[in-house]
Amino acid sequence: MIDTGLGVANSKAVVDDLTTLPVTAVLTHAHWDHIGGLALFPDFAVHENEARWLSERFPLPLHAVRKSLTLKPCALPADFRPDAYRIFQGEPTSVLHDGDRIDLGGRALQVIHTPGHSPGHCCFFERDRGWLYAGDLLYEGCLDAFYPSTDPLAFMRSVEAVNELAPNRIFPAHHALAVPASLSGEVADAFRSLHRQGKLRQGSGLFDFGRFQIHV
Repeated sequence: MIDTGLGVANSKAVVDDLTTLPVTAVLTHAHWDHIGGLALFPDFAVHENEARWLSERFPLPLHAVRKSLTLKPCALPADFRPDAYRIFQGEPTSVLHDGDRIDLGGRALQVIHTPGHSPGHCCFFERDRGWLYAGDLLYEGCLDAFYPSTDPLAFMRSVEAVNELAPNRIFPAHHALAVPASLSGEVADAFRSLHRQGKLRQGSGLFDFGRFQIHV
């Protein structure tokens, strides 16, 4: 299982309906909206650069996470209480490294370290199919590189690296699932444009490219 979402509902019940096989959760990164369900999946892996975010201290205070949860209206479960929400903390059963191979039995994913949105962000590439599981590196929406733990220049280089793989299908972590394979090239071009203009530095602002935005 790639990422576990907000943790506001029982995602394991859905997974159990799909398979009786053991499940390992692998994280694209350890932001709160991707780790919320980890308590239901005790066998999990995260990149080595963010293992301490889970086992020691998450880099964002709880009150800020709770505020983000209710910032925009959405259909939260009726029994969900924001004041009872906790940020998951725990020890990964394994850590991910760039180039690792995740064997699924007849299928395999390659771990690609893609820092920028976060220091340990990873994408997962199924080379035989050309499928890229992109996390928060690529999606149709606002790509965030303005947090203290982000790095706009590394973000650009990571997008360029996955674009070099020429994925024929991209699975993002947010917003629309059906995105064109050309998105990686479009985002790479946008980052390079900002870099040429000297705007690829934090505090430059929000830039709209139609299908997506970049916030630095």
